[in-house]
Amino acid sequence: MGTKWQFQLQIVASVAFNFLPAALFSVIFPVVMGVLLRLPQFIIELRRNKKWTFDWPKFLAVGLPTSLILILYIIYYLGIAPVLSTMFTSGSTLPTIAGIIFGYIVVDSLIKHE
Repeated sequence: MGTKWQFQLQIVASVAFNFLPAALFSVIFPVVMGVLLRLPQFIIELRRNKKWTFDWPKFLAVGLPTSLILILYIIYYLGIAPVLSTMFTSGSTLPTIAGIIFGYIVVDSLIKHE
């Protein structure tokens, strides 16, 4: 269903020459999918009565670079940095993979300690 929605946004973008909604969807949808992939384990951890913390080293090592890729993807579609065109060609899977990893790492960085 998400792929159909993305396809429709790309058709509208090619007609109206406004690619930003399609680019935003290409960033947000994989992040939501990454969160959903980690959600079952998060629910199991949520039931434990322990202290919550945030794993900053994991987030800074993995989450920050993947978020940077997503930000650069949006900047490319805003037209601010056209030099990035080699990194983000049409149909590129880099933002999709980065979005899934970012969504997963954000939820995975929330941990409970004893």
